[in-house]
Amino acid sequence: MNTTVPPVGDAIDRAFLPALFAPRAQDTHKGSFGTVGVVGGGPGMTGAALLAARAALKTGAGKVLVGFAQEAAPLACDPLQPELMLRDARSLLEEDWGVTAWVAGCGIGTGALAANSLSELFVLRREAPLVLDADGLNLLARGDIRPNWGDGPVVLTPHPAEAGRLLGMDTAAVQADRPSAARQLALRYRAWVVLKGAGTVVCSPGGGLRVNTSGNPGLATAGTGDVLAGMLGSLIAQRLPLDQAVAGAVWLHGAAADALVAQGVGPIGLTAGELADAARALRNAG
Repeated sequence: MNTTVPPVGDAIDRAFLPALFAPRAQDTHKGSFGTVGVVGGGPGMTGAALLAARAALKTGAGKVLVGFAQEAAPLACDPLQPELMLRDARSLLEEDWGVTAWVAGCGIGTGALAANSLSELFVLRREAPLVLDADGLNLLARGDIRPNWGDGPVVLTPHPAEAGRLLGMDTAAVQADRPSAARQLALRYRAWVVLKGAGTVVCSPGGGLRVNTSGNPGLATAGTGDVLAGMLGSLIAQRLPLDQAVAGAVWLHGAAADALVAQGVGPIGLTAGELADAARALRNAG
C-alpha cells in the first residue's frame, strides 16, 4: 500500500474518519468496546492468529478470544499478550462468548478441520460481523466452504492472487483493473471487499469505491495481512460506523507503517508485529 493509486474512487482521508479518533467516556468498561473472536492458526501457523488477535486488542477491542484450528490449543497463554483468551476452535464456537465481531481464516490452513471450523462459524455467528481472510478465501474459492454465512456484515480481504481465485481469473487480470475486481467481488458476495496491495481498494456491498493512500513497501512482509484483519475486526467490534471501521482500519494499517518508517523502522525489515503499537499510538494521538 503505497502512494501510487489508481485514478478511481475517493481517497480514504483521516479527516473523514472521526469515529477512529473519538475520545472515550470516563464511565466505560471492557464490555463497552466489543469482543473479537479469532478463528485461525492451524498447525504451523499459530502466529497468524496471534498477530490478528494482538492487533485487535491494541486497536482497542475490550476482549479478544482466539480459537485455534487445531485439535487442542497449542499454548495455554500468549506470553507476549496474556490478556488474550486462548482455546481450540471447537470450544470457542460451541459456547456463546458474546462475540461482537469475528475474524476468521488467518493461518487456518486448507484441510478438513479448517473447512469444518469455518462452516460451523457461519452457522453460529448469530449475525455478528465477520472478517474472512487468507485461507478462508482460498477455501471459498475451492468450494470447500460455501458463502452461506447468513445475515450480518461480511468483509472479505483478498490480496490480488486470492481475488483472482475467487473470480476465476489470473492475478495479472485483477491487477489490470483493481477497482473492477473489487466491485465484482463485492456484488457477487454481497460483502465489503478490501482488495489489498498498492492503493488498497475498499468496496462496499453496493459497489461504492474508496482507495487508500497511506502505507509503504514495508508492508510487503509476512503477517501484515493478519494484522489488518485483526484491526478490521477490532474497529467493527467497537461499533464504529461500518464505513468508517472498514476504511479506517485500512488507513490506520498503512499510517502505522508510515509512522514507523518516519521513526527509522523500515521500510526494509519492518515486521508485522510492530504495526499494532504504532496504530495504537496514532489512535491515542487523535
